[in-house]
Amino acid sequence: MLGEQRPEVIVELVRSGRVTEERVDESVRRLLREKFTLGLFENPYVDPDRAEETVGAGEFTALGEAAQRRSLTVLTNHALLPLEGRPNLYVRGISEQAAAAYGNVVADPVDADLADLAVLRLRTPHEERPGLFESFFHSGSPAFPEEELKEILRLLDAVPTLVCVNLERPAVLPEIAAKAAALVAGYGASDTALLDVAFGRARAQGRLPFELPRSMAAVEASRPDVPGDTEDPVFPYGHGLNL
Repeated sequence: MLGEQRPEVIVELVRSGRVTEERVDESVRRLLREKFTLGLFENPYVDPDRAEETVGAGEFTALGEAAQRRSLTVLTNHALLPLEGRPNLYVRGISEQAAAAYGNVVADPVDADLADLAVLRLRTPHEERPGLFESFFHSGSPAFPEEELKEILRLLDAVPTLVCVNLERPAVLPEIAAKAAALVAGYGASDTALLDVAFGRARAQGRLPFELPRSMAAVEASRPDVPGDTEDPVFPYGHGLNL
């Protein structure tokens, strides 16, 4: 995907000798083989009438929603999940309308008489890196900015919190992992999918597609073209709990 969006990255890697033309050819052959297998050269065009009947069909929508729930990955659970009853919920990064179907949404997470627990959704932070080669291989694994992290940790100290991090890329989050009452990795699942899993109405079966490093120092010390190469990751590749 990045090679299609930023072809100059591939060109620079080849010119610098960091990637050989033979290695690029090997990758292209793999992609072309899959396209031939799928018949994309013999029949490359979509039938618009059939597409209109297929896209958004109830059967496929249901399958997609089920896949969202299964994809969620439970990283930690300190006797919080599954949630029961209709607790008083403080939510951040979650639709209050969606949360209202599962609990009583409150405005103040600090008042223990109001909030039984909190549900927090976070997006993976992104840190631009100098140089095309570094940004190509090390585009992930940034830490949360200091002030944002402090605010998150204040919430985790105030009330038992389910944290869901949307992992568009690996992230450094050891402090959050240590303090969250439960930590879940998501990959674009809806708020309803997350809450269904949290309340035991659906089963999360996801496993991490990459490791989550312990620090930025570990990321910088790792080999940029080797997956799973950071020292003592917080969560290894393939990690995931069964509720």
